[in-house]
Amino acid sequence: MAHTFDEKTTAQLNRAKEHFEQMFGKADRYLAVHAPGRSEIAGNHTDHEGGHVIAGALDVAINAICTPNNLGVIRVASVGYDPFEVNFTNLEPSEDEFLTTKAIVRGMAANLVKLGFEPTGFDMAVVSDVPGGGGLSSSAAFEAAAGRAMEALWEGGSEISAVKLAQMSQNTENVYFGKPCGLMDQLAVCLGGLAFMNFEDSSEPKAEKLDLNFEDYGYALCLVDVGCDHVAFTDEYAAVPVEMQKVAAAFGKTRLSEVPVEDFQARVNELREELGDRALLRAIHYWYENDLVDKRWADLQNSDIESFIALTNASGASSGMYLQNVSTSGSYQPAMLALGLAESILKGSGAVRIHGGGFGGSIQCFVPLALVETFIAQMNQWFGEGACRHYAISDQGACAQWL
Repeated sequence: MAHTFDEKTTAQLNRAKEHFEQMFGKADRYLAVHAPGRSEIAGNHTDHEGGHVIAGALDVAINAICTPNNLGVIRVASVGYDPFEVNFTNLEPSEDEFLTTKAIVRGMAANLVKLGFEPTGFDMAVVSDVPGGGGLSSSAAFEAAAGRAMEALWEGGSEISAVKLAQMSQNTENVYFGKPCGLMDQLAVCLGGLAFMNFEDSSEPKAEKLDLNFEDYGYALCLVDVGCDHVAFTDEYAAVPVEMQKVAAAFGKTRLSEVPVEDFQARVNELREELGDRALLRAIHYWYENDLVDKRWADLQNSDIESFIALTNASGASSGMYLQNVSTSGSYQPAMLALGLAESILKGSGAVRIHGGGFGGSIQCFVPLALVETFIAQMNQWFGEGACRHYAISDQGACAQWL
């Protein structure tokens, strides 16, 4: 399928080409690769429980230029980072590579080899404006970019669907990158646009897209990087699905989507003794938030933006009180502080909530258009220049195109 890149993406690809030629020399032909960041619009920690999510691809992305090198290794050079190589004679996961880009490349190579692709060496120069560790799924974007590059450069396999690419990326994130996650991040990156996702059947998740710009309804989607890389809280993040699934396991199930809330309520006292209160609070959040996702999707379909805004605030309150993925232990509370300061500017208008995995990263704000400039300037004063940005939904999912 031929892809047409917009002006911004074309400029980023030109930067990647310049970096490629600096690092590897000129080539006869170039493969352009694009994979966007994403924003979780609704559904905080619902995907890994077989729940529902609304997510959107964003107008920030990983853009790369690739070409075969006939060297038997994958060489990656990202602007601002040290270059590295991956030898695909060893495609086993290694804990020494957890939370590294090298692990992502190795994991995606392993997944494509399992599909019958024959690996060959190539060079990849990368430019990214997806903030790393800021909750915009930079790792999922890199997974999708690497996967699309390998699909285009390697022979022996067949076309990979967006859902299949997302599942391969999730496997890479879990097994090679060392971070447990659901499928939302990867599927949003691979699909592009704004989409409702149903993860009840994890082998065949369902997705429905909607052409919508929040600006048309009077609001700007702003994300604020709170200055705390959520990688530092991987253990706290990992505890969320573990505790939710302990509740499910008490009913002989693997995910909370399989447990009727009425059955849970009938056994609260027993479960408190067995699992402790926090696991129960996180389960309560799942059922409440999953219902809010459905209601917010209906609001967006019906152009009822004010109901969407009100329910988004309710979602944020649930994450803070029940899911408890906003505060970190001790006096250092960057995400909670950011939420409080954002609300002090909005004064009851718009909506604020934790964004993505939580425990740092970024917060999400729907800001009335009349307040956008003031909001961004003030949040940047508190959290650093460029911390707060106004984003737009991007229709383009992960793709590769020969130039």
